[in-house]
Amino acid sequence: MSAKITFKVVISDPKTGKAEQVEVSSEQALRLIGRKIGDIIEGALVGKPGTKLRITGGSGRAGEPMRPDIQGARKGYFLLSGPPGYRPKEKGERRRKFVRGNTISEDIVQINTVVVYEEQAQASS
Repeated sequence: MSAKITFKVVISDPKTGKAEQVEVSSEQALRLIGRKIGDIIEGALVGKPGTKLRITGGSGRAGEPMRPDIQGARKGYFLLSGPPGYRPKEKGERRRKFVRGNTISEDIVQINTVVVYEEQAQASS
């Protein structure tokens, strides 16, 4: 592993409609590696104690988006028919696009999260 791992974590709050960006490095960043899209993490990992955050996506060094339907920390060209990573111009159009899998690795630059409130967590269970 590289000596210094740093992530930019974007925290979106659906109640206020605001987002803030926090930079996470060292020990906290190492604890995020291996997490997947959809996982719920403690806010204390990113300096927001008392909150729970759900990982919704992210992007790599070259700007390639993470996709929840591609397993692992791999990247490559995949045939896509819709977002994230590709927005078709016509109905039924598909293209091969360079995207990344759903697992956080040290090549990820940005991680997108959303605040999870208790009533949301109970409704989704």
